[in-house]
Amino acid sequence: MSDQDDTFTAALETARRLHRSTTALSRRLLTERPVEGMSTTKLGVLGKLHREGTATATALAAYLRVQPQSLTRLLADLEEHGHITRGPDAQDRRQVRIEITDAGRHALFGDVHGRRTALARAMLATLTPTERELLRLAAGLMDRLADADLSPSNLGPSNLDPPNLGPNPDQPPKEGDA
Repeated sequence: MSDQDDTFTAALETARRLHRSTTALSRRLLTERPVEGMSTTKLGVLGKLHREGTATATALAAYLRVQPQSLTRLLADLEEHGHITRGPDAQDRRQVRIEITDAGRHALFGDVHGRRTALARAMLATLTPTERELLRLAAGLMDRLADADLSPSNLGPSNLDPPNLGPNPDQPPKEGDA
């Protein structure tokens, strides 16, 4: 195997472990949510609005990777509960801008506070100070990956294409494979 193949194989293994670990942590944190808590999609909308300010329904749909029509009921429910407001865009009055309210921030923080507290306690109980610092740095890297354009046309030269590694180690072997 070439150095390029080794590099890609190592990146693929890291991607597999990272995916598995983030999925397991996400599931674990979801168990800390109050039963009567807000849906994760609503929290996603409120979180996006809190972090980045006002947005259109189209931008929120793209962020959540859903069709804008799918947000209609969700946005109406958030507005009915006073968590968001909608108003015309200052430059283009045809556009509707969505903004989080103080009540929306309160609902968002109330929902995530328990999970963040549980995670912080687990980090303090389980990790060394050096490991916690590594995790803090890794969180920034994960944010960059989450924001990365993963389309094939944006991933650079074809020398980053995966080598032929044989069967996918994440899938069970087909009948007759050993």
